[in-house]
Amino acid sequence: MRKLAEKDTANLVAASPLRPHFAVARGIAALFTPFVEVAVHDLVSDSVACVANPFSPRKIGDPSDLRDSRFADDVDVLGPYEKVNYDGRLIKSISIVLRDECLKPIGLMCINADVTEFDAVRRVLHGFLGAAESTDAAIALFKDDWHERINRFIAAWTAEQATTVDRLDRAGRRALIGALFASGGFEGKRAPEYVAAILGVSRATMYGELARLRGAA
Repeated sequence: MRKLAEKDTANLVAASPLRPHFAVARGIAALFTPFVEVAVHDLVSDSVACVANPFSPRKIGDPSDLRDSRFADDVDVLGPYEKVNYDGRLIKSISIVLRDECLKPIGLMCINADVTEFDAVRRVLHGFLGAAESTDAAIALFKDDWHERINRFIAAWTAEQATTVDRLDRAGRRALIGALFASGGFEGKRAPEYVAAILGVSRATMYGELARLRGAA
């Protein structure tokens, strides 16, 4: 199954019209590793086409949830704007619209920088590290991003419990899943798989836990 999945991923990469941009994504990530992740989203298939130096659970083929996004002809760069990773790390991001020869938007390259290590001196270096206020375009682009909502929920929940995702035992994971379920956090099409990857459990375990919660509701 793993070899089959790897083959499917390789086929997706080889067939993608955005493939010429993948080298740019990998080059940026390599230059700034381990602080930068670069993801390329295919706006036609509405899926992740490439992820370089990933520090989020997203992988090639995952949904991008950008199908309804619209980009003005004069807008090629969105941000910088701030996001929160599932583990509470502060991410400073910028998105670049990728266009075809007719200038039609076909992709989005998101460059995500983990600035958590600099948080202690952020007030001093705010002019350099602090993201400017999110533009209306960036807010609109990610307003329906269930990945971001889940990340923020998990970061807030673990902070309230004075723990981290890595330190959660079975009871802790079940409590987190229950709290996320109660908040409507599993409405995204692949939300269960995404949360399973974050918590390091199998999809079968996740779906079994959700079935138990729905049965008790």
